[in-house]
Amino acid sequence: MKDRVINPPDLAIALQYDGDNAPRVTAKGKGLVAAEIIALAEANDVPLHGDPDLSVLLSQLPLGDEIPDSLYRAVAEVIAFAFMVSGRVPEGFDD
Repeated sequence: MKDRVINPPDLAIALQYDGDNAPRVTAKGKGLVAAEIIALAEANDVPLHGDPDLSVLLSQLPLGDEIPDSLYRAVAEVIAFAFMVSGRVPEGFDD
């Protein structure tokens, strides 16, 4: 069996969400930089979510910028996904 060649991802975006303020873009990259962002996330048990369209939109934001209001819903879904797969709930969340 031949070794499978894995191409680096086209784009990766990292977001930080502190629970109080809007999420911020903390890292972004293409190709090998994107692969490194993903590898760091995996090594640190950071949930990953693939959404190419959202990634393209977020990649246009400068590093450190909060996400714009127009992307709140899409990013909220990603954050909810991250909480769900990590088995956590947001602070102050009551069942």
